[in-house]
Amino acid sequence: MSKELRTIVIGAGTGGMCLAHGLRQAGMEVAVYERDRTRTGGLNGYRVGISPNGARALKACLPQDLFATFVATTGLPYSYLTMYTERFRELVGMRFDDLPQSGDRPEDRDHNVSRMTLRQVLFTGMEDVITFDKTFTHYEQHADGTVTAHFADGDSATGDLLVGADGANSRVRKQYLPHARHTETGLVAIGGKVALTERNAELLPERARDGMSMLFDRRGQFGIIHAMRLPWRDGAPREGIGASDATLIEAWPGLRYDNTTDYLSWGLSTSRSLAAADVLDRRGEDLHEVALSLTEDWDPRWRELVATSDPTAALALSIRTSEPVPAWQPSCVTLVGDAIHTMTPGRGAGANTALRDARELRDRLVRVRDGELTRDEAVGEYEELMRRYSALAVKESLEFMNDDGTARRPVVGPLSVLAQRTALRVVNHLPPVKRRMAAGMQKVRDSELV
Repeated sequence: MSKELRTIVIGAGTGGMCLAHGLRQAGMEVAVYERDRTRTGGLNGYRVGISPNGARALKACLPQDLFATFVATTGLPYSYLTMYTERFRELVGMRFDDLPQSGDRPEDRDHNVSRMTLRQVLFTGMEDVITFDKTFTHYEQHADGTVTAHFADGDSATGDLLVGADGANSRVRKQYLPHARHTETGLVAIGGKVALTERNAELLPERARDGMSMLFDRRGQFGIIHAMRLPWRDGAPREGIGASDATLIEAWPGLRYDNTTDYLSWGLSTSRSLAAADVLDRRGEDLHEVALSLTEDWDPRWRELVATSDPTAALALSIRTSEPVPAWQPSCVTLVGDAIHTMTPGRGAGANTALRDARELRDRLVRVRDGELTRDEAVGEYEELMRRYSALAVKESLEFMNDDGTARRPVVGPLSVLAQRTALRVVNHLPPVKRRMAAGMQKVRDSELV
């Protein structure tokens, strides 16, 4: 016997919107409540990498034409992944064509996308599902198994399932699983972006102009640069991107809300012991000054990128990671994405794990619709699986980013960095070892890779 199920999603981020699309595609009732006041609210302009895990989830949950629009609006594929010293001396260089992939279909490939663009894609066609300017405060569970979400303006919404998709500071999680904790890694990240011009493109080494670059300095700091080239310019499809893609972009209503143009995004991860004590309170050019002071001995080309970046896009974050939570009793409340498994950006797995959450939960709620599972059975099955794969993603992202104390050891630290650099240079000259390294980097991002 089929079961009608109304799902309330708190948060219109990547995981929450993918889930909403999937449920709507399945003919199920869903409502999303977002605290941003408008569909262009929030700082969403940085690049995010969508791996095969994430692409398959989008393919499964989005309407066919919207998935095609997602593919058409992604940035040009990277040609290179290069690791450098802070002076742009190459340690390891790889072609993205050499990285392991699962197939040639769009859902089997990696995609580069602006977070702003992805957000607009996921909002497309969902205007009657999303309610903006709704700040969630708390929920109530009822004896009949339903749940009511309450909002700061006094409104409320009642349904059969409440999904917390409200990010790392989730209010849903704090009420539902108050014992779930985040751990400070001892690291802070500073990020920014600058329009990609002929001048700053020429500043960079050739491989860095057409790919993703990682920089490692002698104090254990980590920098990253992404070159994002998008398939439109000045609000219109770019010539040469293909007739079908141009048609999709031109007809896509989200284009009028997306002001992203080609850009370079950069990030710096450093120890809290090295950064200014008030780094998280800094904004704009003050934050750029912090990044410049931390990288005063880096290549002048890096420093010019930082100095000329858009002050309004500057961002500083404390890098946290979630601790494992013992299994809990499934109920009318569950969680997806950063709301339940915050992780460092080290493996680029955060957004993709949230998308997988959405797909896994959607699949099981469809079985509730079809009378195969009860709601609590479906939620419990999802949560058991989610805890396993998210624990691996959290662990591996932490291992990549973890502050092992290098930045605080003035003698041992530099020796450790020297050993790491030597090892990477050796790997660069051993193709079989380099291929194994590439496969390891991709493992969490594509669970179907052997």
